[in-house]
Amino acid sequence: MALASVERLRFSYTGGPPVLDDVSFEIADGEHIALLGASGSGKSTLLRALSALVPHFHGGRFEGRVVVAGIDTRDVRPSKLAGTVASVFQDPEDQIVMNKVANETAFGLENIGVEPGEIWPRAEEALSLVGAAHLAERLTGELSGGELQRVSLASALALKPRLLLLDEPTSQLDPEAAEAFFDLVERLPCAVLVSEQRPARPLAHVARVLFMDAGRIVLDAPRDDALAWLAEHHALYLPHEPDLVCRVRDVSFAYGDRLVLEHASLEVRRGEVVALTGPNGVGKTTLAQIAAGLLRPETGEATRSRAAYLPQDPGRHLVTERVLDEVALGSDVERARAVLARLGLAGHEQRHPRDLSSGERERLALAAVLATEPAFLVLDEPTRGVDPERKQALARLLRAEAPQRGTLVVTHDLPWAAEVADRIVPLGVRENVRA
Repeated sequence: MALASVERLRFSYTGGPPVLDDVSFEIADGEHIALLGASGSGKSTLLRALSALVPHFHGGRFEGRVVVAGIDTRDVRPSKLAGTVASVFQDPEDQIVMNKVANETAFGLENIGVEPGEIWPRAEEALSLVGAAHLAERLTGELSGGELQRVSLASALALKPRLLLLDEPTSQLDPEAAEAFFDLVERLPCAVLVSEQRPARPLAHVARVLFMDAGRIVLDAPRDDALAWLAEHHALYLPHEPDLVCRVRDVSFAYGDRLVLEHASLEVRRGEVVALTGPNGVGKTTLAQIAAGLLRPETGEATRSRAAYLPQDPGRHLVTERVLDEVALGSDVERARAVLARLGLAGHEQRHPRDLSSGERERLALAAVLATEPAFLVLDEPTRGVDPERKQALARLLRAEAPQRGTLVVTHDLPWAAEVADRIVPLGVRENVRA
């Protein structure tokens, strides 16, 4: 008997068009499945149906049947499945309810009536399993997105579910943490259904693939057969990783006795824009300079492809007497003219850089960097003192040119970072004196 079965499921949110249309499939005990498809194809709604959130929490028109562990979801509220089904959502902030990590991990166990003597050992075991034991006494409101994702997974695993539903579970994790996440998930004895927009990692760790299109399952196949189908119909979903243009591993750095970085790691791949955020003094600029090859770490290692670095207040670093010469310094005149045009500086080629406005000097410095055609571009606070229109233009430029390189942006501008970045990596506060 299947652990879960979905039979002729149709569902529409109230007043909306069908989101799921005649969906049928089964999940066996212990089976690991990747659920793929474009945004809006029905993946998240299908996960909600398996946890009974559809139709009980998200109202709408429900037809067909979903049975999990012998329980018809039409007959029970989601709370009745809590010990059998566990979910980790795309936005961990939306499912955190307690203010301390240990209490958050224990919360679900208390709700399903686990014996009091078992609650804390199971919570501690789950936190250890996801590498988050050190966070037990931390406040959830102080955690990064990646740390919250681990805590959410620990809370789910503490329940020892038979079916684990994962909706974009690595959306806030860096590549190394995402790989570790799926290594962990692969070892879980429970059944797993994981929806991911970045399919390379789940495809490397599952035995079966479902592909959804417009609310229907158009593929249900073993992994190897699915890879062949994807190659023919949706090649962009194939598990190929972009080139790694920067890798910083376990680096530490100090200015005299002031320890700025300790055991910091970072990866950037061609095609992605990564935002490095965090409060003043946590080492963002230092890490960026190590990544670009301008500083050598005391411990650890850093490698990168051909890199270019744009510092804070780059207008102070202009060295020639003509705009065109400044940009051509690291390239050639033809390329310099093209880059100046891209940045809205066409017609200024013969001017002296010091005659430009401060905003124009900032764009000139960026043009000089882009003209070198780096494989890895590092920008330190590029929106500081920039008006909203120019910030938006810079975001469009970085997004448009993202496939050409890997880009690391140090910024305090979180709304702008959310607009431009594929991934946000927060650096946390640390003690700043060497032990």
